[in-house]
Amino acid sequence: MELTITPAIKTLVDLGLTEDQVGYDITSAAFFGAGQMGRARIIARQKLVVAGGPVARTVFRRVDERITFESVAAEGQSVDDGDLIATVEGPVSSLLKGERTALNFLQRMGGVATHTAAHVAAVPEVSLRVVDTRKTLPGWRLLDKYAVRCGGGHNHRFNLAGGAMIKENHIQAAGGVAEAIERVRQFAPHTVRIEVEVESIDEISPAVDHGADVILLDNMDNQTMAEAVRIIRDHRRGQEVVIEASGNMDIARIETLGGVGLDVVSVGALTHSAPAVDISMRME
Repeated sequence: MELTITPAIKTLVDLGLTEDQVGYDITSAAFFGAGQMGRARIIARQKLVVAGGPVARTVFRRVDERITFESVAAEGQSVDDGDLIATVEGPVSSLLKGERTALNFLQRMGGVATHTAAHVAAVPEVSLRVVDTRKTLPGWRLLDKYAVRCGGGHNHRFNLAGGAMIKENHIQAAGGVAEAIERVRQFAPHTVRIEVEVESIDEISPAVDHGADVILLDNMDNQTMAEAVRIIRDHRRGQEVVIEASGNMDIARIETLGGVGLDVVSVGALTHSAPAVDISMRME
C-alpha cells in the first residue's frame, strides 16, 4: 500500500509546522548548534498498527532537507510496545523542530489503523467488508481513509462526487424511493453506482425494482436485516445488489453479523472515534 503525498497533504503538513512555529525553537536553540548532527528512534509505546510513515517523512523533509527518515516497520504492520517504527538522522535542532508534528500525524493515523484492525478482527465471515464513512477529520479525509486501509478495512466513497447515495432527506423530497432513484438517474453519469438507504422492509422492493446498485440497511436489528437480505436475494436481480448495513455498528455488534448475508458494514467510528496511539521519539 502506497500513499502519494499530494499538494493537499503538503499543505496540511505545512499548516502543522506553521502552528508549531518551527522557525525558531527557543529551547533547542539553547542546547544544539546549527551543525550538530544526531540520530533518533521513533518507538511504539503500545501495541498498534503502523500508518503515516510517508507523512512523517514529509514533515521532517519540510523542516530540513538534510534529514533522512527510514521506516523500519511497514505501513499496516502490527508492532508491540517498545518496537522500533523508524529512525531519523540529521541536524539535531531540525529533528526536534519536526518531532511533535511528525508524531501527531503518526499517532492519529496509527490510531485509525489500530481501531480499524480491531473491528476487522471481529468480522465473523471473511466475505464481510468493514468500510469507513465520510465522518472524517476535516482536511484529513485522504489520510484517515488511507489509515483505514492500513488497518485492513476498506473505503466507502471519498466525497459527494464518488457515488450517488440516496438518503432519507432525498427520499422525502422526492416523495418515495422509486421517485428518488428515477430523479437521480437523470443526473448521474452511467459510470456512477446508485446506493439507496432504506429504513424499513417496505422500502426494499421499490429500491431493487428501480435499479439500486447498493442497498444500505440503516439501523435495523439482525432479524430484520436477515429478512431484508432474503427479499433482495430472491429478486430477479438480487444477486447483483451489494447489501450494506450501517448504524450503531461497533465491535460487539459486528461479531453477531455471521449468517445475516451482508456484503458490507460501514462504521463511522473507525475515523470519528479512533483514539490516538502512543508513539515517542528518542534521541540517541
